[in-house]
Amino acid sequence: MKNMRIIIHDRIARLDRKWRAMPVKKQHHYTLLLFLGYALLSIIVLLKVCYDMAQSDNTLTIEHLKTPLGKVIPRFLRRIV
Repeated sequence: MKNMRIIIHDRIARLDRKWRAMPVKKQHHYTLLLFLGYALLSIIVLLKVCYDMAQSDNTLTIEHLKTPLGKVIPRFLRRIV
């Protein structure tokens, strides 16, 4: 477990050194691309939710619960029922 933690820590440290060595303009560019990707994904999800809400019939059906085993009741529940 310690070995895994050391490997992860070294990898993160290496990525951090690469990020700090990168010019600020390029860092800004990558950050902007990441934000735009996140914003695009959020918009797509919101549009999908709105579409699904518009397509639903907004009815609530209330039915009796059905046991997955049919009419078979487990032995420990027979005393309760």
